Formats: sequence, C-alpha cells, structure tokens
Amino acid sequence: MSSAAAHQGSRRPFGSRLADAMDDHGPLCVGIDPHPNLLEAWGLADSAAGLREFALRTIDAVGGHVAAVKPQSAFFERHGSAGIAVLEETLAALRDVGTLSVLDVKRGDIGSTMAGYAQAYLSDDTPLAADSITVSPYLGYGSLTPALNLAEANGSGVFVLALTSNPEGAGVQHAVNEDQAVAAGIVEGVTASNAQASGEGRLGSIGLVIGATVGGAVSDLGIDLQRANGPLLAPGVAGVGVTYDFAHRAEHVGLGRGGRADAGPRSPRSGRTPCPGRPGWRPSPGATRPPAGAAARGRRPRRSGPCPARPPGGRPAR
Repeated sequence: MSSAAAHQGSRRPFGSRLADAMDDHGPLCVGIDPHPNLLEAWGLADSAAGLREFALRTIDAVGGHVAAVKPQSAFFERHGSAGIAVLEETLAALRDVGTLSVLDVKRGDIGSTMAGYAQAYLSDDTPLAADSITVSPYLGYGSLTPALNLAEANGSGVFVLALTSNPEGAGVQHAVNEDQAVAAGIVEGVTASNAQASGEGRLGSIGLVIGATVGGAVSDLGIDLQRANGPLLAPGVAGVGVTYDFAHRAEHVGLGRGGRADAGPRSPRSGRTPCPGRPGWRPSPGATRPPAGAAARGRRPRRSGPCPARPPGGRPAR
C-alpha cells in the first residue's frame, strides 16, 4: 500500500494504516523539534520564518520515506499565532506527501475541555487535524474518553503516556495503587480500548508512549505490552545508527508493534533501512541535499533519497 493512501477518505483505522506504513518504510518516526538551539545550529532565525524553513525542509527530506513524523507542538506554539500557522502548514505538508503524523501535544483534561482538544486535533475538518496525537492519562484513563471515541469514529490514533523517559515520571508512574502500578493500570486501559482490534487480528489504534530509557520498568511493574496490541512510541531509540546531525538533533523515535519498540529492522517490503549507519543501508541513486533557502523562496526542495540531509554546516553525529 502506498503511504499516500493513509490520508484518503476511506478512514481505515489508524493502527492498520500505521502497520502498512511500517511494512513499507520500517518503524522510524522522525521528530520535528525546532527548539532555539536547533534553529541556530541550522543557521535559521528563531522566528516563524525560521520555523517554517526547518519544518518544510525536514518533511522534504523524510516525507514518504518513514513510517511517521512527529511535530512537537510546543516549539510551534512558542511563536504565537504565526507558529500555529506554520504547524497547520506542516501537518498539511505531511498529508500532501502521504506520511502519517503524530502530533505531540500531550493533552489531558476532563469533560468538555478534553472534547475540545480532541475536536481540535482529531476532527477531519480542522486546520490542526493530525493522524494521531499524544495524550496524558494522569487525570484518570477515563478522562481520555472524548479523544478515544473521536479517534475511533474518524480512524485516527492516540498515543497514551505510560512510562516516560524523564526521571521525575517514575514517582507517579511506578506508584502502586491497590497492588497495581499506575502505569500498569494505564496499559490495561489501552488493552481494553484495543479489544476489538485484537479480536479482529489487527493492530490497535490506541498506542503507548514507552521511553527507551525506562530500563526494566516494564517487567518490574508486571506490564504486558504484547497483550495491549497497540503501537509503541519509544523516544530515544534512534540514537542507534543515526549518523547525521539532523538525526542527532531532531529527535527520532522508534515505532514498534506487538509489544516491542524497534529502531531499525529493514522494511519487509522495500528491503532497505531508512537511514545511514544501519547495516545494509545504501543511498538512493541521485539523492541530493536540499538547497538552502528553497522553502523560504516558496518551493520545497526536491530530494530523492530516503534520509535527511545535513543542516548547513552540519557534521556527522558521533
């Protein structure tokens, strides 16, 4: 299946579309995290214009070659309404190239407020519509119901924070309530949300965020990721084998399924790995580096290779 089909009106469940995208391109999810230091490293202004150049150049480099792209909303929001407009353009550009989006907003609230967040990001007809979003369940898993219901209705996806990579998270996520860790209860909620998909033998559309740095927490807390049957978003996985400054500085995360996060097996369909530095990688013929400033001139630079270009003056990461 072409990834462009991911944005057609048929609205197949997100889990099924993501499974196809991972079969086509491998499990890499590229983060767009244009914080001020990164914009400076690319020689771009810390402004909405610099933000736009960064985001569109990133999409030109990886769009159509990876399973998903994850824009971090905070780095767009800090530029006010102009930054939000760039985020809208970024999500539209991902739809245009047929690459699934994971909008990293980590929203969590109750009642009509949570419903409002869900409508903003998971409705088909909104400027910020994404294929999937990240959410926080720490007002109770049931508080996510408006987002879970709308995602199911629209064929969208939701990634629920379970075990995060920040050290402070353990104080809440590892806490035990009635002989069960909080994180384990969240995973049980996701398992229930994906029950229909499990019964139909397909990947569920409600995923989990499991940081790659959580060590043995999954087993220590008695968590069964396999049974949850949802995609896993694992920030930090792709430090393995990614050798360009773009990949080093723009956060990469691994996407996994069936209870494991994975950063780099070859795609069963294409037979090649998505980025340099992995065994068996070969550059695509005619791959070029995006010309500096092309996006700012109103056109997206063309690129035929599957991997991101170095930023201006960039060096391979060590």
